[in-house]
Amino acid sequence: MKRLLLVEDEPGLVLTMTDRLTREGYAVEATADGESALDRAASDAFDLVLLDVMLPRLSGFDVLRELRRRSIETPVIMLTARGQIVDKVVGLKLGADDYVTKPFEMAELLARIEAKLRRTPLAPHPALGHQFGDVRIDFRRAEVTRDGQIVELSAREFQLLRYFVEHRGATLTRDELLNEVWGYHAMPSTRTVDVHVAWLRQKIEPNPRHPQYILTIHGMGYKFAG
Repeated sequence: MKRLLLVEDEPGLVLTMTDRLTREGYAVEATADGESALDRAASDAFDLVLLDVMLPRLSGFDVLRELRRRSIETPVIMLTARGQIVDKVVGLKLGADDYVTKPFEMAELLARIEAKLRRTPLAPHPALGHQFGDVRIDFRRAEVTRDGQIVELSAREFQLLRYFVEHRGATLTRDELLNEVWGYHAMPSTRTVDVHVAWLRQKIEPNPRHPQYILTIHGMGYKFAG
């Protein structure tokens, strides 16, 4: 499920867009001002940001400028009631990926979202961190907390968790995980991946016997759903 951050301060439009996007299969988080939008987009891994230009506290242009300054390359589609060419040019020069002028048809917006996601790598590298449930990962500090408490992970466990996050939603084989995280190809009898997955589940899953984040795909491997 692709994660979208909707940044819009019109409550009616937020409700309408969230409902339609959710029905189309997207996971939508909404925020109504520029400062909170910058905080969420910079601290979590979204697949795409729908960013209004006219926002309280920080404008959409300011949010976009700061995201790109921090080398956060999450795709951004600008939403605005403005129709002037100069505003579109400014947004695109700041690093916007597309631009939709209000009022717009949801069918057009959905088509633009789908087109952009098709051209975007499956798992953009999360710039700063990721959060799922009560677990938060700080990639810069190589630190994981659960309900505010530090979770002690080995270096390999952290690398494995990071790889899961960076490829969330994809089915990952044991061979791929061994090659990408450990740096060697699988031997027929190796249980290395399974053992480390079991350890990770003990530390981050609410119920390790019935995992909801690191899922087993029988006959294939694992999928991260956080």
